[in-house]
Amino acid sequence: MKDKRILYVSSEVVPYLAENEVSLMSYDVPKMINDQGGQIRIFMPRYGNINERRHQLHEVIRLSGMNLVVNDLDMPLIIKVASIPKERIQVYFIDNDEYFKRKATFADEEGVMYPDNDERAIFFAKGVVETVKKLNWVPDIIHVHGWMAAMLPIYMKHFYKNEALFSETKIVTSVYSQSFEGTLDVEMINKVKFDGIPDEAIADLAVPDYENIIKATVMHSDAVIIASENLSSSLTKFIESSGKPFLPFVPKDKFAEAYTNFYKNEVL
Repeated sequence: MKDKRILYVSSEVVPYLAENEVSLMSYDVPKMINDQGGQIRIFMPRYGNINERRHQLHEVIRLSGMNLVVNDLDMPLIIKVASIPKERIQVYFIDNDEYFKRKATFADEEGVMYPDNDERAIFFAKGVVETVKKLNWVPDIIHVHGWMAAMLPIYMKHFYKNEALFSETKIVTSVYSQSFEGTLDVEMINKVKFDGIPDEAIADLAVPDYENIIKATVMHSDAVIIASENLSSSLTKFIESSGKPFLPFVPKDKFAEAYTNFYKNEVL
């Protein structure tokens, strides 16, 4: 994978958030490619519970300052960056006071999901793409982890489909069992349609529960990785019958070779 450029877009990444299946793989996979001589970038949201001082985040003024439109509202985009100690890996953080200032990731202290999680996901997807455009960095692969990043493939295939920068870029989505209860805002489909994304492409978002969001993401990806051993049978069957190249679950101690071969043989 030497000199290949891979953009990792994740809901969560260690060491900035607690360890779980998504956050650990969102660190381990980029580190593996970095060790192989690949060029990587990692993007994640700048949630309010990330300690900026401890992790030495700082704003990148030249990348910040643009406004992104979400459901007809202008939202300022702030970009921060940090380096993972000892790894020479840069992580970019998508920030906005309205969406990411609160002191938790997806839900409040009572465990109630934030009502604007759908808009946060849309803002995150647009923020990543606009920042990569400003960096003028052309990824060979974009690898998506976690449901907060799940809008990115949909926006890449429709909203940004005419961007020459990404004409050769392939999208891989890792699908995890780590989900959420209930649905996101039922108006989510209309907020996505506001950006000119056709009804038939996002019909699954009519009921924006975890499985339907992931189904929409899978259908807009070029390849899929089953990243959890205990993924629901319904999602597993959906992926297997999607017609997309897919990698079945591989345990942690064997993922490096499997993921590298999958990138080389099925994606690139």
